[in-house]
Amino acid sequence: MDLNIDGAWPMRDLATQQQQVYQTLREQLIAGRFKPGTGVSLRGLAASLDVGLMPVREAINRLAGERALEVRRNGRVSVPDLTRQRFEELMQARLQLEPPCARWALPHVDADRLARMEASDASMNSNYGSGNADAYMMENYRFHFELYRAGGSQVFVPLLESVWMQFGPFMRSVYDMSETPRIVDKHKMALEAIRRRDEDALEVAIRADILDAMHLLRQTLNYHH
Repeated sequence: MDLNIDGAWPMRDLATQQQQVYQTLREQLIAGRFKPGTGVSLRGLAASLDVGLMPVREAINRLAGERALEVRRNGRVSVPDLTRQRFEELMQARLQLEPPCARWALPHVDADRLARMEASDASMNSNYGSGNADAYMMENYRFHFELYRAGGSQVFVPLLESVWMQFGPFMRSVYDMSETPRIVDKHKMALEAIRRRDEDALEVAIRADILDAMHLLRQTLNYHH
């Protein structure tokens, strides 16, 4: 299976092309559009985005440097495979970074941002039973990063984007399993904590949400191995 993205855009220069290809791939990885082990076709990407091979190759090299993609000795590019060690490290990174990032951001969450988070949560709930994993994953990403970006952190947010870029393909595998149990909604808890301006409760909700994901992902690992 080759990684492919639909849609092209007008380009002005090579640097712009490289950045836009990188941002497009980064967002799709964060949102979990691609499964672990998915192969990446450079020519397929270049064709779908209507750019040359050079900006695609540069974007791939950047993502490989961030460990979101792997370039093997034979030149094949792919999303990293699902392994237990990688999973455990990524989840521990989430547990260490996300609750304090949420606490940091809480004082800066205004009514408009809260409304966007509520809309993402509602969209997630409506997409859960529809089989539209792409939409579900994208809204989950938007929900969390609407919160995390509120504080304007120059440390937490870039770190978390890197972690989520590696984590997204793992989480996607959960929704592709048959008979996956419904995830207990901790987003409602987080939204209520934000409305109350309760930093402790928000940290608890975010931590509980991550632990739910850990439980389901461990089941996925057992399913695949």
